[in-house]
Amino acid sequence: METKIDHIGIAVNSIEEAFKLYRDLLHVEKSAEEILEDRGIKVTFLYIKDVRIELMEPIREDSEISNFLKKRGEGFHHIAYQVNNIEKILENAKKMGYKTLSDEPNQGAGGSLVFFLHPKSANGILTEFVEYQK
Repeated sequence: METKIDHIGIAVNSIEEAFKLYRDLLHVEKSAEEILEDRGIKVTFLYIKDVRIELMEPIREDSEISNFLKKRGEGFHHIAYQVNNIEKILENAKKMGYKTLSDEPNQGAGGSLVFFLHPKSANGILTEFVEYQK
């Protein structure tokens, strides 16, 4: 598989409130909600043709999304790229001097493995890499 955009992440205060726009105006369906307890967030995915949009809602005050919402408010959070060998990409990123937010891939939504590049290493954009388990 070639590298492709996996999804666009949007931080929201409430998935249900945010979803109204997509449901009412675009008649879009959403996936079942998933709790990522270790990250302190609830997520759901919206499907618009070949593009997935991830809505992320905090479930506790100390989550990454809670902090983001306090600083910036609702809106664009990250872009995610689907890759084949996340360990190799993470290793290469570190060798090349990119700042990563973790030293190893972490559990993501849908049973995936993920890691993030710090926005300072990626043109001001929080960048996620995703590999789905086979």
